[in-house]
Amino acid sequence: MLVEIWSDIVCPWCYIGKRRFETALEHFEHADEVEVRWRSFELNPRASQRSSRTMAEHIAAKYGTSVEEATKRLASLDRLAAKEGLRYRLADTKGGNTFAAHRLIHFAYEKGPSTGAALKEALLHAYFEELVAVGERETLLDVAERVGLNRDEAAEVLASDRYSDEVRSDEAEANALGCTGVPFFVFDRTFAVPGAQDPETLLLTMRRLWERRRVVVTAPPTDDACSDDSCAI
Repeated sequence: MLVEIWSDIVCPWCYIGKRRFETALEHFEHADEVEVRWRSFELNPRASQRSSRTMAEHIAAKYGTSVEEATKRLASLDRLAAKEGLRYRLADTKGGNTFAAHRLIHFAYEKGPSTGAALKEALLHAYFEELVAVGERETLLDVAERVGLNRDEAAEVLASDRYSDEVRSDEAEANALGCTGVPFFVFDRTFAVPGAQDPETLLLTMRRLWERRRVVVTAPPTDDACSDDSCAI
């Protein structure tokens, strides 16, 4: 079973959704036959490399409220994240452009699925729990090196436009599939689940899809069938 997950690195619900999916996968009876692929999605493709304002300041300006009030609103999501074992401080995060980070994830996948997944996790952790700017070159190189990628090779990727087409292709696919927000889970291109759903919903989706994939034999075998190219009438 292929599970593709469209998400952005600066999306707080995406990290929560990742943990909930992982919980569901732990309880799925056929987890060893599930391939997970992280797909690119930019919440703000026009974002600067690093925001000059914290998330609390951004929310306050957007909704015409105080920074203190915005901080309180964000704290509720911090508490939800804590239930998934995540230590958010959303009010202090600083957003930025994630296009380069998504390109690096594609580069990491070329090294192997586990490396691609590890970089995705490391970038989310760096942004939400270490409060670093994931749009900045040196930060990206530090995180890439942390998961075993060669720093010089990663720097060459960032200095070029490599994997740009792959990122845009992911985003075009998301649009074609009806994705309007992230996280967005697609199971074998058959079922789609939008949002950071609870583990039970994600587990039920995998189980239902698995049952649909089974071939049920309803009659005993007969002689009127071919098993190879030597069968005769």
